[in-house]
Amino acid sequence: MRKIKITFRIIVFLLIGGLLHYALPQHDVVRVVNTYQERQDLNDWTRIFWATPDDQSATLINRDVQFIQTVKMRTWLLGFVPRDATEVMVYRNEDTGFGWPFYFKFDTANLQTEADDLSSTAQDPQWAVITHYGWRNEYVSAFPNAIAIRPIDNPNITIIPWFNIFFFIALMAAVLFIRAMWRQFRERSVDPLLDAAEHQFDEVQAEVAERKGRFSRWLGTWRDKNKDRSVK
Repeated sequence: MRKIKITFRIIVFLLIGGLLHYALPQHDVVRVVNTYQERQDLNDWTRIFWATPDDQSATLINRDVQFIQTVKMRTWLLGFVPRDATEVMVYRNEDTGFGWPFYFKFDTANLQTEADDLSSTAQDPQWAVITHYGWRNEYVSAFPNAIAIRPIDNPNITIIPWFNIFFFIALMAAVLFIRAMWRQFRERSVDPLLDAAEHQFDEVQAEVAERKGRFSRWLGTWRDKNKDRSVK
């Protein structure tokens, strides 16, 4: 039973961790190479990796999606890749509207224009920080969704994810608060009910045992009478 509880907790932890990793904002240092627009089919299970900015988009089987092609700085990779190594990264640029995750993004056209303006070559690079959420997976054509972009002078900068830090602090505080409220509710309401039920169960058990003893003694008297008759 204990192994089942541990396995269940690990699964829940992995699911919540994966959900937060997908939805929380991340920051990449990139050099914009190109931007383009492409029509995407949305009629299979991979639709979960695309935004749903309005009610109408939920019924469409395909639509035009804007993309931002970049070269991304890899700051580390298990210590085996130097700091100035790069890799290709493609971002989609979609409005999120009022849907999940709740970024309330409505400026897709403006962001695409800003990305176009920051386009540069490897000989004369213009680096930028792009904020996004989501995952990149080539096998299911999943792209992270760009939220914002801003130019920087030095690609070797340290970006502190302040939003994520405050989010996890607030999340931990909420968990501790809910846990304290639950413990207080349990001590005041649940535990007394359980104690009363346990006490009542013990009383019922004692009464059943007493009645069983009386019945056994009554049967014993009949056995004694039968023995006496057989002796006579």
